[in-house]
Amino acid sequence: MGKTKSQKDVMLADIKSSFASANLAMVIDYHGLTVAEITNLRRKLREKGGSCTVAKNTLFKIAVGADENWQAMESLLKGSNAVIFLGEDMGAGIKAYQEFQKTTKKTEIRGGVLEGRLLSDKDLKAIADLPTKEKLYAQIAGAINGVATKLAVGIKEVPTSIGRGIKAMSEKDAA
Repeated sequence: MGKTKSQKDVMLADIKSSFASANLAMVIDYHGLTVAEITNLRRKLREKGGSCTVAKNTLFKIAVGADENWQAMESLLKGSNAVIFLGEDMGAGIKAYQEFQKTTKKTEIRGGVLEGRLLSDKDLKAIADLPTKEKLYAQIAGAINGVATKLAVGIKEVPTSIGRGIKAMSEKDAA
């Protein structure tokens, strides 16, 4: 039995709010997945701050048509689709999907949209390969710490060098 108009309106509102809160949306072909497998994918994505929504392409097209940032997605909405919504940690969400894809071998990435730009599956894999925020922070902190250490050693060396020079001069004068 089909969904009523009010149920579709609720679904559309949910989809629009998911688009509004997402930084990246990926379209995948979920054909052949069981309910247990799609539930497992949703659980893995939820752990990484993402979500997965399955709905008719018509609802997705209505939702993306209302927002310029997501209109590029319309070309991806053919066949049986699920949309994965990712927030701040996009790389972790894509990696979670890739792990799921390796185990099931039933899904395929159609593409994605980030800031109004259509992304291919290669672009999405490149995003997944980027280091996480925490790793970047650690790299920056390490670089800053290295510079500070070298500066401190350099500053400490100036008075020591002056002291050695004065001592050498006084020994020379004494001799």
